[in-house]
Amino acid sequence: MSTQTLPRARPASSASRWYRRAAGALAFAALIELVSRTGLADPEFLPPASEIVGRAGALLLDPAFRAHALTSALAWAIGLCVAALLAVPLGLLLGSVPIIDAAMRSVVEFLRPIPSVALIPLVALVIGTGLQHRIALVVYASLWPILYNTMYGLRGVDPLAKESLRAYGFGPLSVLLRVSLPSSAPFITTGVRLAAGVALILTVSTEIVAGRGEGIGVFIFFAGIAVPARMTDILAGVFWVGLFGVAVNALLVAAERRAFRWHHAQLGERS
Repeated sequence: MSTQTLPRARPASSASRWYRRAAGALAFAALIELVSRTGLADPEFLPPASEIVGRAGALLLDPAFRAHALTSALAWAIGLCVAALLAVPLGLLLGSVPIIDAAMRSVVEFLRPIPSVALIPLVALVIGTGLQHRIALVVYASLWPILYNTMYGLRGVDPLAKESLRAYGFGPLSVLLRVSLPSSAPFITTGVRLAAGVALILTVSTEIVAGRGEGIGVFIFFAGIAVPARMTDILAGVFWVGLFGVAVNALLVAAERRAFRWHHAQLGERS
């Protein structure tokens, strides 16, 4: 009795994926427009999508709002870069030296579940409420996805490749740089991509809680405490935050696929 193997479905092309995502976004906007225009939701609290997008476009021409956006982007970028510079070496150390991993494991597991938002008052008392306040919280929150992905990537390194280098006289540092780090690089970049979203959430959340200085979160905060609340401004600010997150994720995914074609080929993905 012969068996036939079913042909594997071809993955959707990049253009097809973007068309589907755009269609989903338009459908969601149309739903908001319908709910608001028909009175299913109070337009005072849920303005039509057309008004939100129109206000978002107007904010882009406002120098004050652009200053808010630039401040948030700066805090996000610095915090994410510092987190990567700290987490990657620490992850390589913990993933490569079992003794240090065992000694630090309890400390890491204690710190990791602490919500970054809960540290906002403490950090504000220690270092103030300026840009450094946001950067410190972004670093703390973004550290963990990169750290754990780095350690996870090291566990998947081919032991035969490491033993081959050792057999030819290469030391632990050479094995780390020549085999372990390149093999775990796709996992590290995935950790950075996940951390980028976390960093954006913490940046805006910290600005909203602090309610002072500059930043999109500060803009949203003052729009919310206005009487009456400026819901269109709030949602327009949220629109730009979400759009920024989508753009950053798309860029990082594209860079990851281009840099690590071999990794996606091993996973059976089409780059």
